[in-house]
Amino acid sequence: MIGKIFKNGILAAATFAALGGTAHAGGLERAGYNIDLLFEPSGYAIETGLTYVNPQRKLNNVVDYPDGGDVNSRPNQGIRSTESYLVPRVGFKAAFGDAVDCIADYSEPWGAHLNQGSNWAGANENIETDLKSRNYATTCSYSFDMGPGQLRMIAGAFYQEVSGFQDRLALTPALGTGVGHLGMEDDGWGWRAGVAYEIEEYALRTSLVYNSAVNLDNITGTLDLREVNGAVLPVSGSASLPDSLEFKFQTGVAPGWLVFGGVKWTDWSQLQRVVFYDAGGTERTSLDLFYRDGWSISGGVGHKFNDQWSGALSLTWDRGVSTGLGTHTDTWMLGAGVSYAATENVELRVGGALGLLTSGSSGPIVRNGTTYGRASYDFDNDLVTAISSSLKIKF
Repeated sequence: MIGKIFKNGILAAATFAALGGTAHAGGLERAGYNIDLLFEPSGYAIETGLTYVNPQRKLNNVVDYPDGGDVNSRPNQGIRSTESYLVPRVGFKAAFGDAVDCIADYSEPWGAHLNQGSNWAGANENIETDLKSRNYATTCSYSFDMGPGQLRMIAGAFYQEVSGFQDRLALTPALGTGVGHLGMEDDGWGWRAGVAYEIEEYALRTSLVYNSAVNLDNITGTLDLREVNGAVLPVSGSASLPDSLEFKFQTGVAPGWLVFGGVKWTDWSQLQRVVFYDAGGTERTSLDLFYRDGWSISGGVGHKFNDQWSGALSLTWDRGVSTGLGTHTDTWMLGAGVSYAATENVELRVGGALGLLTSGSSGPIVRNGTTYGRASYDFDNDLVTAISSSLKIKF
C-alpha cells in the first residue's frame, strides 16, 4: 500500500532535493552522473532540467611567490574566485516489455570556472580557468522477480567531450610580463554497471552503480605566449576523469513518508598534475591539482501532502579534495525540493539548496622534492546557493 502512495510525486521531490544538495561537490564535479529516470514507472518519459549554482568563494591575504616577477602590489583581499554556472540535463526513457528499461540522456557532469581576473596578487597563478564537459549516455536495465521484489541489472555507456582554457600571468626577467593562454580539448568513452533491488509495496529501492573513468589520452591544445615572447606552441597532454561508486537507498516508513540517502566515492586522486608538452617532448605548462579521493554522504526525508503536492528535505556532506592547493574544502548543503503533478502525465519540480563552503588555506606544496603553487591565500566560510527546475512528461 505504501508503494502506491509514493508512486507519483514524492519520489520525484526526494530525488530533486538530493540533486540540489550535490549541486557543488568536490573536484571538477558539477552534476556528476544521474540515472534516476531509469526507475520511472511509466512506459515512456521525457525529462528536462536546469540548475543554477552560485558559489561565493572569496580569497584573502594573497601573497605572490615571484617566478621572474612580482605582483604583490596588486589587491590581495576579498578576491572572488568563483563564477556562477548553469547545469542542463535532458533525458528520454522507454520501456521494452515488462523487463527492459532504457534511458538516453545529455548532461554536463564536470566543469570549473575560476575568474579572479588579472588585477590581484595571485595573477601569476590564475587569471581565468574555464573547463566544460558534455556527456551523451545510454543506460539500460533488465528486471526479474527475486523474493518479495525485483532485482534489476544495470549497464550503460557514455561519450564525453571536454574542453577549456586557462589564462595566467607569465613573468620573465628578460621579456617582461604578459598573459599566457592555454586552450585544450579531448574526448573519451566510459561505461557503467550496477544493480538495484526494489520492493514496490514498501517504496523500497537500493542501488549500487559503478561509473568507469574516462581516459583523455590525447588532450590537444595551444599555448599562446604572444604577449610574452611572440610564440604560439601546439601542446598535448593526458588525464583521466574519475571513476565513481555510488550507493543509494530509499524506503517508505509510513503512509505519505519516505526516507532516503546515499554514499558516493569518487576517485579524484587520479588528477594530480595534467602536464602539457610541446612537439619535442618538453614540458611547457601544467594544471597542478593534487586532489585526493572525494566522499559524499547524504540523507533526507520526503512527504506527500496530497495527490498533487509532495516535498522533501536533504542534507549532504561532501569531503574536500584539496591537499594544499586550491579551495576545495568540505561542503555542507541543505537541499529542498517540491513536486507538483499538474496532470497524470505532467510533473513540475522546483528545488533549491543553501550550502557552506568551509574555510581553509592554499599555498605552495612540495611533492617529490618539487615545489608547486605560485601564490598563497586563505579563505573564510563562504556560501553557495543553487536553484533547480525540471519538467517531466510521461506517457
